[in-house]
Amino acid sequence: MTRSVALSRDLLLVTGGAGFIGSNIARAAAEDGYRVVVADWLEDGPKWRNIADIVLHDVIRPETVNAFVEKEGGRLAAVVHMGAISATTERDADKIVSRNIRATLDLWELCARKALGLVYASSAATYGDGSSGFTDSQEEADLAALAPLNPYGWSKLFVDRRIMADVAAGLPRPPQFAGLRFFNVYGPGEAHKGDMRSVVHKIYPAAAAGESVTLFKSHDPRYVDGGQLRDFIHVSDCVEVVRWLLESPDVSGVFNVGTGEARSFADLATAVFTALGKAPDITYVDMPETLRPAYQYFTQADVTKLRAAGFSRPFTSLEEGVSSYVNGYLKPRNAAV
Repeated sequence: MTRSVALSRDLLLVTGGAGFIGSNIARAAAEDGYRVVVADWLEDGPKWRNIADIVLHDVIRPETVNAFVEKEGGRLAAVVHMGAISATTERDADKIVSRNIRATLDLWELCARKALGLVYASSAATYGDGSSGFTDSQEEADLAALAPLNPYGWSKLFVDRRIMADVAAGLPRPPQFAGLRFFNVYGPGEAHKGDMRSVVHKIYPAAAAGESVTLFKSHDPRYVDGGQLRDFIHVSDCVEVVRWLLESPDVSGVFNVGTGEARSFADLATAVFTALGKAPDITYVDMPETLRPAYQYFTQADVTKLRAAGFSRPFTSLEEGVSSYVNGYLKPRNAAV
């Protein structure tokens, strides 16, 4: 779908644009008529494949982003900041401060000075174990009540709190800002993520080969094995939220990006087998003890605020999303992506 792009501001900077969500945003933006500039480190892995089919205006290194915005601010439509360390298992807090906190706040201050909209990636990891709920309140008291379980989640909450504090204090801010708390995203472009890939991508090879797939047993008596619940969202829905924001410059805030419906891992695995035309074959194994203290048994986005702000597009069902991913992407590539 081609959308209207002002010729005077037709550049769109997507940081982390060769990553999972970022590359999908970059592809959609290029199709919409933007001249897309991707900022990312490609290194020697397969990540470059995520942008190989996109007609891009440029690819720059992340350390040059601020200089690029300084130079090209007058031609930029907005900045979509997806660049960050996304591994929930990362324990180097200094690296996380540099890549997740400082880089985002530098862009926040720069976009405020240049009067550029900023859409940035927050995370459902800000909610920790979920004991304080999954409502995307921007009130400081509600933000302070959240307790992330790892440095990654803390870094995302840190940025949300700082930005909302600036807004509350009337300090300079971008004309539009949106922090997106992505829940469990799956879909094309995640192969490079290693252990941070979705369960769909992880179990597909075994399911396609007619083998049993493994899921973690439950170590919480409230949940049966495979009954652990997550809000699984197809990456295309995340892209549509970003598209909507770019077309809705009056909308700002922190928003959950999930379907609003929690589904079990057993449902997810069953959907993979169904998409392949096979009967489900699931084996349950003990969860490593190192993962148990920080394991989330339930996540479900409250999307009331997103809907109230005007995002009306239906979300993709789990079965539809998994079928599309398996038959339209993984099967043609035989998971070798």
